[in-house]
Amino acid sequence: MMGSGIAQTLATAGHPTVCTDVSEEALSLAQEQVRKGRYGFERAVERGKLEKEAAEAAYGRLRFTNSLEEAANCDLVVECVPERLDLKLRLFRDIDALAPDGTILASNSSGFPIAALQAVTDRPDQVIGWHWASPPVIMRFAEIVVTEQTSPETITSVESIARSCGKNPVVVKDAPMSWGYVSNRVYFAMIREAQQVVEEGVATPDQVNQLMVDCFNWPVGPFAMVRGASEGWQ
Repeated sequence: MMGSGIAQTLATAGHPTVCTDVSEEALSLAQEQVRKGRYGFERAVERGKLEKEAAEAAYGRLRFTNSLEEAANCDLVVECVPERLDLKLRLFRDIDALAPDGTILASNSSGFPIAALQAVTDRPDQVIGWHWASPPVIMRFAEIVVTEQTSPETITSVESIARSCGKNPVVVKDAPMSWGYVSNRVYFAMIREAQQVVEEGVATPDQVNQLMVDCFNWPVGPFAMVRGASEGWQ
């Protein structure tokens, strides 16, 4: 539920936010996650992360709708559809036709080229990558992906919004010939090498994890990272 977590984060930071999906069931689930989920407002109040009044105000800044037109009528659109390039291209084309001239279109893709998304719009200078990490409510990660066509004003605006959400934006260049931007390229290179060490019989997964924790002061090792990313962090 990356989309609902991103919407919750933006609303908590004070931004009126529209969360949209073609599925009514998905929208209902998103509302439930925002209210009562593991990282939702109720749990945040229980853990002392938010005052009750602040949580209620943030929830009041959220609107859930299946109207793409309403979602497009914003200063910033953050796309969070599944990682299918054809789907993202179609959505960017549709939003570009609906959104006001000044709207910035950002993608939460984990690695698809931003240049490809720019190419299907009439506003390439206002198209940018904003890669979030899960859970978006917690993680400070903000990988901002730009091309030569992305305008300085677009970059500055997205950096500013990211900081307002408590994130630490890092601007990197789009690399259309390689999937994964920076974070995922480095992450998957590490995972490949860790798997190779195990396949060669040099060490077990638990030994690899322990060595990396002890040597580099990581909170967990590479195989524990894979479990956390796929099954959820404890």
